[in-house]
Amino acid sequence: MLGAWETFPREETVRHTKLAVTVAVGAATVLIAACGSSTSSVTSTTSSPAASATSASAATSSAPASASTSAAAAGSFTGCMVTDTGGINDKSFNQSAWQGMQQAAAANSKVTVKYLQSTSQSDYVPNINTFLSQKCGIIVTVGFLMGASTESAAKAHPTQPFAIVDCSYASFCLSGTKQSNIDQLVFNTVQDGFLGGYLAAGMSKSGKVATFGGQKFGTVTIYMDGFWDGVQYYNKQHNKNVTVLGWNEQTQKGEFTGDFTNQTKGQTVTQTFISEGADVIFPVAGNVGLGAAKAVQNANNAGGSVSMLWVDTDGCISAAQYCKYFVTSVTKGIQTAVKNAVLTAASGKSVGGTYIGTLANGGAVLSPFHDYAGKVPASLQNELKTIQAGIENGSIQTPTKSPVT
Repeated sequence: MLGAWETFPREETVRHTKLAVTVAVGAATVLIAACGSSTSSVTSTTSSPAASATSASAATSSAPASASTSAAAAGSFTGCMVTDTGGINDKSFNQSAWQGMQQAAAANSKVTVKYLQSTSQSDYVPNINTFLSQKCGIIVTVGFLMGASTESAAKAHPTQPFAIVDCSYASFCLSGTKQSNIDQLVFNTVQDGFLGGYLAAGMSKSGKVATFGGQKFGTVTIYMDGFWDGVQYYNKQHNKNVTVLGWNEQTQKGEFTGDFTNQTKGQTVTQTFISEGADVIFPVAGNVGLGAAKAVQNANNAGGSVSMLWVDTDGCISAAQYCKYFVTSVTKGIQTAVKNAVLTAASGKSVGGTYIGTLANGGAVLSPFHDYAGKVPASLQNELKTIQAGIENGSIQTPTKSPVT
């Protein structure tokens, strides 16, 4: 199946189906469409309710709608998304961004959404150019690696609205003169990363936890900074010495697999951490994290007791087959951020601001404990609530060398 993903950029169009179908079936249907095709050209389809990879119309929209285009005024608005190389079904930010696009279409019947998949970095510019030629109402790009291509296109087309997920001028993902037509959708995940680190330290029996990244980007290391600092805070509060393998916030040195797609690398790195005594693992590596989950599963099947935290999305939903190993997930509110960006553009309102997801606004939070609800001690859960309040009111600091603002 992965091979089919990597053969061509695919364009998928979505309109007017039920949101319940969108969220539950969407990613799976897109995968079926991709795997069933042998063409190397970009194709366009309109999903039917039965086939749906899609989102759709609702009678009313409670969110601001968007963009001052003649298409919107005439009753149709197209939101277009270019994925990063992880794929539309990456169990992470591409998949979440697409769900946000679908939710926008569900909230406003005048909105149609579609995507093009990038199988390599060389696809970014042609995919963006394809959507520019189609006069999309907004072009949403996904991920740190797409910063330069998005910024260049926005500069060359100053009236074209863009939004980019996980990328900002503050993080140096965007580096030139600030473009007024780019919405920056970022998440202060040092905050929920801090909670995740504290939780991991509290759950560890071996006194060793571990984290690793896909690539050394600010949007990756901000999670790892928070995780490391959360462990240090736990040590201070409990007079413990839980060790973090794979990252050091102070030196900014650690373990990276080099991409967000190679699950074998994730499994190998995690096996090494487990062999070194780590019993809670936090991969910040998109689809690579599935390899980490496989290593945790194998370790437990062999009599071990290892758990992990998922990243970006609620892993018990996006990677449900491994839910029993997830203490929690350290998430970003990508779906809501993307949905609102599309609806804002579709209503004719100007883009160009910065959305920052935080603990306080629900844009950077821990997921429910799911299978671990009865395993996380009540005292530890209460400590997490106290720490969250402290982070929100500023009495507990969450330093990072990869700020989003």
